[in-house]
Amino acid sequence: MFPVRSHLKEDFIENIIKGRRSIRSFSSKSAPQDLILKLIDAARWAPSAHNAQPWRFIIIADPEVKRRLAEAMASDWLRDLEKNHVPPEDSRKLVEGSIKRFSEAPVLIVAAITMREMHKYPDRRRQRFEHLMATQSLAAAIQNILLAAHAEGLGACWFCAPLFCQETVRKILKMPRDIEPQALITVGYPAESPEPPPRKPLKEIAFKDYWGANL
Repeated sequence: MFPVRSHLKEDFIENIIKGRRSIRSFSSKSAPQDLILKLIDAARWAPSAHNAQPWRFIIIADPEVKRRLAEAMASDWLRDLEKNHVPPEDSRKLVEGSIKRFSEAPVLIVAAITMREMHKYPDRRRQRFEHLMATQSLAAAIQNILLAAHAEGLGACWFCAPLFCQETVRKILKMPRDIEPQALITVGYPAESPEPPPRKPLKEIAFKDYWGANL
């Protein structure tokens, strides 16, 4: 699918990485299934702990399924907003925006993890680390999806909403109990071209040899 390094233009990777944006507004043009499958294929090639490849994906293009999922997740979110004492009118606007965002996106990709092939330990400490490694592995796969989408002329945005309503997502999508929804990615042809957000300078995030030492 992807060209080997010798065939790449020198700045190809940099342009893809720096050109990617979180796209929240999409055109009405449908995203072909073959392109969506290319994104999932890109995800397969991400690094993973123990090469367990603990990621699982559900591609949703059916309008009715998108609507049901969006409304169910929004219902859970509304309860959380009420617990946070968010004013009802503000809560209503947030929830309506969420339903619109997810139900109107051309394609949704629900990203999940499974612990089936991760290492098993008797103590909770190492179990927790294994779970974290599975989550980190999925994050790498999602980044591949986002970069591949941009390379193919698509836009995408990564949301963590399923983390807050895992049981609801499982129920709507008929997922097994041992599959843990972690994220939702909206995909389609972009209807916006946002400016790049500011990035922290290298000297603020990286050090030489020891913490705090200048590069």
